Amino acid sequence: MNAPAQIDLDTRHNPTPEDLDIVVRDERFNRGTNPNRWWAGEPFGTAWHNALSATFPRGEAFFIESVKAHRDGADPKLAAEIRAFVKQEINHTREHVAFNKLAENHGYDIKKIDLRVKEMLELTKGRPEILNLAATMALEHYTAMMAHEFLANPKHFDKADPEVAAMWRWHSIEEVEHKGVAYDTWNHATRDWTDWKRWKVRSLMMLIVTGRFFKNRWEDSMNLLAQDGITGWKARWGLFKYLAWSPGVVRRIFPAWLAYFKPGFHPWDHDDRALIRKYEGEFEAALMPAE
Repeated sequence: MNAPAQIDLDTRHNPTPEDLDIVVRDERFNRGTNPNRWWAGEPFGTAWHNALSATFPRGEAFFIESVKAHRDGADPKLAAEIRAFVKQEINHTREHVAFNKLAENHGYDIKKIDLRVKEMLELTKGRPEILNLAATMALEHYTAMMAHEFLANPKHFDKADPEVAAMWRWHSIEEVEHKGVAYDTWNHATRDWTDWKRWKVRSLMMLIVTGRFFKNRWEDSMNLLAQDGITGWKARWGLFKYLAWSPGVVRRIFPAWLAYFKPGFHPWDHDDRALIRKYEGEFEAALMPAE
């Protein structure tokens, strides 16, 4: 059944702030350092973040290519934001390669995580590029939600190695800053679609991405905890408490996740640039032109 034409399920309005600056902070971390194996101060946060980081080098390369594939015809503002987005993501990839080496130096085997990401990305080859952009848009919403939470809630890194924590804050600042780029690129690429089709595809893709994201990150974290000798109910209960109770990143991002399904949603419906200003002074020495 076709959706009633009069229902406005998506919007062509772009609420990305006109005065938004996407700034490239060319920062480097974790060179010549040797944080504790449990750099987060405990095993469960360490496992969760190590599992996330192991996906970033290949994942962010996928984000870059998915957005670049739809930049033709973008207005000058969006084109500039895409260029800055690409530069930020390239730097993120570089820093997570360095961070992942720390985990490997402590004896963690993260190759299985990298291999799974590689295999999943192989499946995207040959499918319509617009679906890759839809997946990127959903995953960028995840990174933005978690970035907001990492900056807003000091509990996430209050016991962490200072330099590792600084790396995650730096990454989080830039994820918040460019949280609307993939979405605005989607709006540009699907400008000839009906509102119903745009809402349906992005919503279904978010459900698919959510299922895979939590299934795979849970399995990856369990594998890393097993490498620490933490298995069975102790591993499952400990990770569940970390994610759902304290600091509770999954519980705390749920309202932002649900908002994604709202007709007319846009990532900048919530302007959280105050979090960027709170921390950006730490990285002023590394600023470089976005163009």
